Amino acid sequence: MKKKKQKSHNSTQQLIGIKQFSRNGLLTGRGELVFFIVGPTNISVLSQSSIATKVRNLQQLLTAQPDIQILCMDDSENFDANKYYLKQRLKDEDNPKVKNLLQKDLLFLDEIQVSMSTARKFMFIARLRNQSEEQSFANLNRIEKLISEQGFEVKRASKREIKRFLSIYFGRTTTDNESPDFDGEWAYAQVQ
Repeated sequence: MKKKKQKSHNSTQQLIGIKQFSRNGLLTGRGELVFFIVGPTNISVLSQSSIATKVRNLQQLLTAQPDIQILCMDDSENFDANKYYLKQRLKDEDNPKVKNLLQKDLLFLDEIQVSMSTARKFMFIARLRNQSEEQSFANLNRIEKLISEQGFEVKRASKREIKRFLSIYFGRTTTDNESPDFDGEWAYAQVQ
C-alpha cells in the first residue's frame, strides 16, 4: 500500500528558524537572540573629533564583545508596493482629473517616505547558547553595561518592540494593535 504524501506547510517561524519568544528575546535553533536597541546619534551635527570618538568607542565595543552583531533597519514601513500601484494606475488612467489625483498621491507617498527614511533603528544582537538563567542574566547585564560605557544610549528590546521590527522587516503593515505570537499556523489548523 502506498503512503499518501503529506503536504508540508511550514510556518514563517519555521522558515526563518524562530522557535518562540523567550524571556529575553527570540529562541532559535542556534541559541537565544537578545536585541539591544541603540539610540541613533546625529553625526551631521558633531565635530570631526566627536565622530572619531564615536567610531573608536564602537571599535572598543566590538573588540570587547566580538560576537555581537549589528542590525540597522528602517523604523518605518515601505511604500514601494503602493507607489508601484499608483504608477501603474497613472499609465492606465485616461481621465486627467483622476491622473492629477494619482500624481498627488504619489508625491504625498514620496514625501512621507523621505521624512520617514531618516528614522532608523539600530540594534546590537547577542546570541546566548546553553546558559543557565543566572548566567544569561549576568551576561546580558554585562553586555548592556559595556554598550552604555562606550557612550551609546541602550535598552533591551521588549517583546512588543521585537514584534514591531519583525513586522517592518517582513513588509507587514504595522498598526498599534498587538501582534499575535503566532503567524497563521493556528488559523491553518482551525481550517483542517
